[in-house]
Amino acid sequence: MVRYIDIHPVDPQQRTVDQAVEVLRGGGLIAYPTDSGYALGAQIGNADALQRIRSIRELDDKHHFTLVCCDFAQLGHFVNVANTVFRAVKAATPGPYTFILPGTREVPRRLLQAKKKTVGVRIPDHKVALALVEALGEPLLSSTLILPGETTPMTEAWQIGEAIGDQIDAIVDSGDEVIGEPTTVVDLSSGYAEVIRVGAGDPTPFE
Repeated sequence: MVRYIDIHPVDPQQRTVDQAVEVLRGGGLIAYPTDSGYALGAQIGNADALQRIRSIRELDDKHHFTLVCCDFAQLGHFVNVANTVFRAVKAATPGPYTFILPGTREVPRRLLQAKKKTVGVRIPDHKVALALVEALGEPLLSSTLILPGETTPMTEAWQIGEAIGDQIDAIVDSGDEVIGEPTTVVDLSSGYAEVIRVGAGDPTPFE
């Protein structure tokens, strides 16, 4: 049976945050809230969880996984941000954006897009998500929790439990109203901005 972990949306309790992190460090796969719906999350090096995410979402090899970071300094360890796009990325974080950038050697090869060697990164504007990443001490390997055949992320902990509770290890329930709109995805890997998907973030600064 899937485990539910209640974390306060405004003032995340360290005790319950640590419980979720313990699941992650034990090789678990969790569902957790962000500023653009729920996401599936695991440790970066967890190959089994990566395959579980692929299975749940029915993803192919072209899919960009996302590293959810707690701040810009952490983000800079895992992707190369060219000077030409630095200010734009900095100004848009934290927020509901995912940026596609070239990965550094810190990123496991299995997470990189095969041809371009890129990976998605983001800094969510959500206290629970940030608390989880800070306590973990490294970015969360993540993918927005959009089920096959759907176009919007899941937003309710109990619905996630009913739909995929037998496929994940824990669900973080922050009790607040989670916005069910995916991030705006911007590909910056070529040194200029290309909006791949328009979502919750205003695409205007990158058009």
